[in-house]
Amino acid sequence: MSSLQIITLVHVVISIVMLVAGIVVVNGLLRGRDAGRWTTVFLVFTFATNASGFVFPFVKLLPSHITAVIALVLLAAMLLAKYAFALAGFWRGVWVGGLVFSLFFDVFVLVAQAFGKIPALHQLAPTGGEPPFAVAELVVLAVFIFLAVKAIRRS
Repeated sequence: MSSLQIITLVHVVISIVMLVAGIVVVNGLLRGRDAGRWTTVFLVFTFATNASGFVFPFVKLLPSHITAVIALVLLAAMLLAKYAFALAGFWRGVWVGGLVFSLFFDVFVLVAQAFGKIPALHQLAPTGGEPPFAVAELVVLAVFIFLAVKAIRRS
């Protein structure tokens, strides 16, 4: 196994853990409950997923890199909300919305990867600029906006 294959495998495993933890965390938010340690797992693996994407060799800035930078900035804002501002007022919405949208960014990349790697989806959108890809990502965005609003209202 080459080093690039090992890096890819580690990145995928980290991403899967993050996605599972994120689903548990968002489900907890929607029920008005704290997910406890799952939240910590989600935060750590969200950082690891986004940071590990920069380990892959690249020659130009890609949309996945931009998404990762945005996700890392969001993560920093969330940590400020929780640890510097104790979730007071506006900062509770930053925390809750940030948790939901941290998962969104990774699902967004997952959908993009699916269109790039699954032959049937790739045929629908070979360049990633075709309507089926745009519609899929817009549906994902709409679902996460709905989830964020619902989670913020529950908090």
